[in-house]
Parts: sequence; structure tokens; C-alpha cells
Amino acid sequence: MRRIRPAWPLLFAALSGCALAPPFERPVIRTPAAYKASPDGPDGQAPGPAWTVATPGDAVRRDGWWSVFQDPALDALLAELDHASPTLAAALARYDQARAVAGLESAGLHPRLTLTGRAERHQSSQTSAGAQTSTDPEDRFFLGAALGYELDLWGRVRNAVEARHADAEASQADMVNVRLSLQTALADAYFRLRGLDSELALLDQTVTAYRRAQALTQTRHEVGLASGLDAGRAETQLAGAQARRVDVRRRRAGIENQIAALVGEVASDFTLPPSNSRPPPPHIPSGVPSELLQRRPDIAAAERRMAAANARIGVARAAYFPVLNIGAAGGRQTTRGALFSAPAGFWSLGPLSATIPLWDGGARKAEVAASRAGHAELSAAYRGTVLEAFREVEDAMTAARDLAEQAVQQHRAADAARRTEALALVLYEEGASDFLDVVTAQTAALESERAALAVETSRMQAAVALIRALGGGYAGPETHRSGDLAAETP
Repeated sequence: MRRIRPAWPLLFAALSGCALAPPFERPVIRTPAAYKASPDGPDGQAPGPAWTVATPGDAVRRDGWWSVFQDPALDALLAELDHASPTLAAALARYDQARAVAGLESAGLHPRLTLTGRAERHQSSQTSAGAQTSTDPEDRFFLGAALGYELDLWGRVRNAVEARHADAEASQADMVNVRLSLQTALADAYFRLRGLDSELALLDQTVTAYRRAQALTQTRHEVGLASGLDAGRAETQLAGAQARRVDVRRRRAGIENQIAALVGEVASDFTLPPSNSRPPPPHIPSGVPSELLQRRPDIAAAERRMAAANARIGVARAAYFPVLNIGAAGGRQTTRGALFSAPAGFWSLGPLSATIPLWDGGARKAEVAASRAGHAELSAAYRGTVLEAFREVEDAMTAARDLAEQAVQQHRAADAARRTEALALVLYEEGASDFLDVVTAQTAALESERAALAVETSRMQAAVALIRALGGGYAGPETHRSGDLAAETP
């Protein structure tokens, strides 16, 4: 017997050739051959005239960038963030919602099949119009199925589905961007906390040294070798260092509580033990500017929203054309007799219905204009996102370069200040100078060393900022389809 193939797939294929959305073209971004602040570009000058053409990519691998800092405590905190951050959980829920909405819209691509059943016992009134002679109760049964389908001749449904899928991909990129932002915010706070740990250690040493100096001055004052003015200066210097230590301790507690909130912990139960370990800032390869568009999840999100807006132009334009629906029904119905006997069957093909818009006071025209304006807005937003990305990279690279040079000079200043402090104390002990010289040298030494520590902390923050500006994974782009972003979903 010859096998009959179902006709629905052929019908769907025949009716899917017309779509009214403009062809979507990803914007072509012209990028320089090198960053201005990179070693490849002249210092302080614009790079050469070479250009490369870049196309936005949807996703790259971004995990593991923190391993370059070689800090197990930071690794543990970032692992905890993935599992406990409420902000990241909210972003993941928004992505799940967008994906569900896209699935709901996709249902319009398929026929709608419904099954209806009804059973009742009925008795007609003898006084009702058309009443039959017999008024005995009777059983009525109905079992039927109905099939309905919108003939998407103008691509309204397909464009709506495409827009929703693009929205879901944008939400997915948003989630990745939130995750990267949280990771870098945590790393930045962590290095600020470690910078304060180093400052606390410095102030502990300073308080100890100032106590010795204060005791020496008090002894000299008691035997008449130093004035009460010197003793007062020594006490003031010691109390000032102790007050600074309390202030640094307060700031450290605030940052520790901030880290607790980032990783989803209760601040009262969260503690990070102090550590004075200060690894050198890592070198972060910047790559070429054209790769930036493939790394940044916010650029991918802006590009997907632009694609969604482009598809909605097609949805708006399809409103000018008729909406066609076709249906079929069949089943069993009986008043007397068996429901599944041959005479109880019925079927129908159709109706084929059409809704044809004639006049709506300009509503459809306004809808098309609004969708085009929305697309133009998102195109401008995409360009703004790209420009902001390049600005952030240039700022971070300039900061990393200049802070490295500043650190060298600041450490030289701190070394010189420490030598001056030691010399001033020796001269004071020998009676060759008064304590004012010691106070001046001690103040300069402490401020120079605190400044050196602050520069080192800023260098670690600049490294984190550069990683954030580059979009996370900087060891080389590993581009893959937008759907592969799910591999990064925590």
C-alpha cells in the first residue's frame, strides 16, 4: 500500500517565503590597529593609519581571569560568588524569563490543536417551541478535536519569534555582563582590603617606632636634655598614628562587609583574616582593538537588541496585510445511540477566515514609524556602547602604564624618607638637632610609605579594571555561537 506523507510540512514551507523585516546587518565598526596607550602605539600619539574591520561577536569564554593574581583567597571568594550572589541569581532569573517568553512566542509557528468532550442528560420542556411528542430524558454525548493555524504569509509570527529570541540572547549577554561586573567588583574590593591590611601593618610598625621615640623624648625631658615642647610633639605624633590606625581599621571593616554582600553572606558572620602578602600586579595582554567587539558582553547585548528591533519592523509592516486562519474539526456526536457508531461521526475542513484591515486612523503607519525609530535608537545605543568600551580600555591601559611609573618614583621617595627619618633620630639622640626635625622626618616617611602602598593598590585595581574593560577573557578570543553562552550560566 502506498504511504501517504503528511501535507502540513509542505504547506508550512510554501507559506513561509514572505517576510517584511529589513535584512539585518550588523554594524561594521572601524577600529584602529592598536590602542593609543598600548606598547604597539606611540606613547601619547595616535596609532598609524592602519585599520581593521570588526564584526560583533556574541560570546567568549571569560572564566579564570583571576588566576593571574595567584591568590587562593580571591579564587575562593569568586567561586562563592557564583553560587550565592543574589544579584547574579536575579540576572539568571531574568534570562530564564526572557527565554520562556521566546518559547511562548514560538508556539505561534505551530498549529493549535484542541480536544473537547461533553456529556449531559437532557429533557425538553413540553411548552418549548418545537418540542417533540416524546419528552423522555435523553443522553447527549460529544467528543471532537479542532485544528487551527494562522497562515503566516507576511512573516508576522516569524518576525515576532525572531525578535523574542534576540531579546532572550540579549538577556543572556546581560547576565554574563552582570556576572563579570560582580566578579571585577569583588576583585577590586578585595585588593582595596588587602591594601588596607598592608597599611595597618605599616601603622603597627609606625606606632611601635613612635612609642620608642616618645619614651626617648620623655626620658631626655626628665633629665633636662629636652624641652616640654619636644615631649608634647612626640606624644602628638604617637596619638596621630594611633588615630590613623583606627580610621584604617574602620575602612577595612566597611570593605569586608561589602565583600560579604557581594558573595551573598551575612556581614555579621563573614570574616576575612588580614594578610600582608602583596604579589606584583600581573601583565594583562590587551590584544588588538578589533577583538574588543568580540569580548564585551554589553556590546553583544546591544547588538542583539538592535536585531530584535529590526525584526519588529517586520511585525509592524505585516499589520497592513490580511490575517489568514485555517481550521479543521472532527469527532463524534450523538443524542440517541452509541457515541462510536458509524452515523455519529462528523468532520469539517475550514473555515478559512481573513481579517483585512481597511482604515485605522493611521495607527499602523505610526506603529511602523515607532518601530523604525526604536531601531535607530538602539543602533545609536550600540555605537555609544562601543565608544564607551574603547574609552574604558584606553583609560585602564593608561592608568596601568602611568601607575607603574609612579610606583617606581614613589618607592624611591619612600626609601629616601626612611633614610632621612633614621638620620634625624640619630642626630636628635646625639643632641645635634631638636625633635622638630625628627617629627618632620617621621611625618614625611609615614606619608611616603602610605602613598607607596596606595599606588600598589591602585595598580591592582587598574589591572582588574583593564580585565573588565576587555570583557573578561583576555588570553585570546574563543568565539562561539550565542547559544554557547549557556555554558557560562552558573
